[in-house]
Amino acid sequence: MDLLDIKDPKFLKDLSIKELEALSEDIRSFLIEKLSVTGGHIGPNLGVVELTIALHKCFDSPKDKFLWDVGHQSYVHKILTGRAGQFDTLRQYKGLCGFPKMVESEHDVWETGHSSTSLSAAMGMVIARDLKKEDSHIIPVIGDGALTGGMALEALNHIGHEQKNMIVILNDNEMSIAPNVGALHNVLGRLRTAGKYHWVKDELEMLLKKVPAVGGKLASTAERLKDSLKYLFVSGMFFEEMGFTYLGPIDGHNYEELFENLRYAKKTEGPVLLHVITKKGKGYDPAESDTVGTWHGTGPYKIETGDFVKPVNPPPAWSKLVSETVRKLARKDERIVAITPAMPVGSKLEGFASEFPDRMFDVGIAEQHAATVAAGLATQKMKPFLAIYSTFLQRAYDQVLHDICRQNLNVFIGIDRAGLVGADGETHQGVFDIAFMRHLPNMVLMMPKDENEGQHMVNTALSYEDGPIAMRFPRGNGIGVPMDETLKQIPIGSWEVLKEGKDAAILTFGTTIPMAMEAAVLLEKQGYSIKVVNARFIKPLDEKMMSELLGSNMPILTIEEAVLQGGFGSAVLEYAHEQGFHHAEIDRIGIPDEFIEHGSVNELLKEIGMTTDEVVKRLVMLAGKKQKRA
Repeated sequence: MDLLDIKDPKFLKDLSIKELEALSEDIRSFLIEKLSVTGGHIGPNLGVVELTIALHKCFDSPKDKFLWDVGHQSYVHKILTGRAGQFDTLRQYKGLCGFPKMVESEHDVWETGHSSTSLSAAMGMVIARDLKKEDSHIIPVIGDGALTGGMALEALNHIGHEQKNMIVILNDNEMSIAPNVGALHNVLGRLRTAGKYHWVKDELEMLLKKVPAVGGKLASTAERLKDSLKYLFVSGMFFEEMGFTYLGPIDGHNYEELFENLRYAKKTEGPVLLHVITKKGKGYDPAESDTVGTWHGTGPYKIETGDFVKPVNPPPAWSKLVSETVRKLARKDERIVAITPAMPVGSKLEGFASEFPDRMFDVGIAEQHAATVAAGLATQKMKPFLAIYSTFLQRAYDQVLHDICRQNLNVFIGIDRAGLVGADGETHQGVFDIAFMRHLPNMVLMMPKDENEGQHMVNTALSYEDGPIAMRFPRGNGIGVPMDETLKQIPIGSWEVLKEGKDAAILTFGTTIPMAMEAAVLLEKQGYSIKVVNARFIKPLDEKMMSELLGSNMPILTIEEAVLQGGFGSAVLEYAHEQGFHHAEIDRIGIPDEFIEHGSVNELLKEIGMTTDEVVKRLVMLAGKKQKRA
């Protein structure tokens, strides 16, 4: 079947199981081919082909609403809703988004990117449906990894209490990004091997109905017997106790089982949880045999071998550099403990876990818990390293504020993927952390200019004893600078002059330093002398250097790959105001007040005006104002 001919999912209603199986193979071949060029979330999508087709065949989207938790497994849904022709642009600038997107299709009813949100959103839609007296099915699809998130468990509790009609699809592939962890994961493991429970329960109920009623005693005995049997046949019946009708576990790649159970679920009153077992990466051997999460999301790859297309001898990856420096220091300091919320692979902590298994904790998709575990460790004079992506740190804001900073606890937060991340788009851009971290009392916040300074900052952070400290670092690889063999400490709050100048100063840090240096060199050819400062400590500022710059009436341009509101530039403005420099010439370049969508980092920087040309233009204006004043 030519997938490009698909306009909407209605055609599925007329297909036989044999035809659906052929369609499944066509979709898998299509995804394997297209994603080998663009990259993307290949493993999750190969695992939900039959499930997605079955949902669209049994329900009527968009009247019936599918909510894809996290959303990275929505590619098949996109194909079935007429977007196959856009897959050459997947996750590229102005192209097809890798997550559900309302502006793309009426079939995308909930936008995602972070995990564990689908159940709460579905509950809101169910309440609205019932208040408006509408007739539709609301079907959130959530993975077993996402189900460990606290928000998902809160939603389960509420849904079970309200007893409104909803069909929850638990897509159980035993993996989220990395192998899942925790007690709930173990409960699901027991359920996988327990066989079908609901059929036994139904047959028992039918049998009991045939017994003549002899007062309330027999009825209550029968009810107790049913309860006893459910514990006999399904160990732990977690979902039934939460108020759900539990169906499963069923084979998520078997159409007959899927149709049978989906039809049953549609007829059942109250909330239903359909437990579907799928195989992540199904149909492509390299992805199907992956046990650590390498094929969860990838860049381009060679279809024949499964080898990833990578540059030859690249500089070290930032995540690897940070984790390996922590590992090196942990050999000398037994107090160092690493914590990650379900990202041991992304944060490159496999080496630390292998060498120090008793000091490495993957807490699952539980960012709030991870932050407070780190706080608890710090109260006992341990040295916790919390490895967390910038976009996921947003979810632990109150724990960082209330549990870490308020108690002034010595936690080292490694803020991975800080700045623009590119293809994953607006839900993953790490551009808000400066604004929500800088205003927290006791917090030290820093970002290195290169990987060599990065290793020294890790050493500085783990040597620091006076409270919380965080280091931002970008996605991807370093720039290839020589690495010092001996680690040193960088004085807290100290900046570094990279280039002297007298006409204007650029204050910046991290990934935007090359842009600043390039602009300064270009302006030198035009007769301007530009000072470039590595403002590596975002908090505290280097007050000595700030006072010297402001006292000399030197115009200042701040550059940050982060939101301007509440950012580093705001800190510079605040300092100038507080110190009485009310006529200081200060300009700022950064992320505007909008969400930044997907595309390469360079394309996105160009779109928002963060370019060398713009830096040159701003500096000429600032330097010109200084000359007029003189």
